[in-house]
Amino acid sequence: MLPVDWTTVRLFLHVLAATVWVGGQLTLAGLVPTVRQLGPDAPRAVARRFNRIAWVAFAVLVVTGVWNLLAIDVGSRTTAYHVTLGLKLVVVAASGVGAALHAGARSRAALAAWGAVSLAAALGATFLGVLLAG
Repeated sequence: MLPVDWTTVRLFLHVLAATVWVGGQLTLAGLVPTVRQLGPDAPRAVARRFNRIAWVAFAVLVVTGVWNLLAIDVGSRTTAYHVTLGLKLVVVAASGVGAALHAGARSRAALAAWGAVSLAAALGATFLGVLLAG
């Protein structure tokens, strides 16, 4: 077996948290029509329960993201790398803000709009993370 080190642990935790944050949003979006059939309060109850898990995952993403940056010499990277990293940080923030506004939204239109912002930004952050790792 290959050796396990802190780099492996750090990357595993980051990817695991991303699967919960991004994959959970995709899954929940797909389940909403069915959950609505369970009753008028069901979507809100499911969303509240998901939020307990999702926000922990988001926090783990932020912590391991900082850890990832501390593990490399960012200063020696190219300008293109810095631009990509800056863009990733913006879309990570947009995903978190979108999710927070989605959680506080009261109308169906606002729920849909802020949920879409959060998910689109989360997908963008995932793509940019893969681009940075490559």
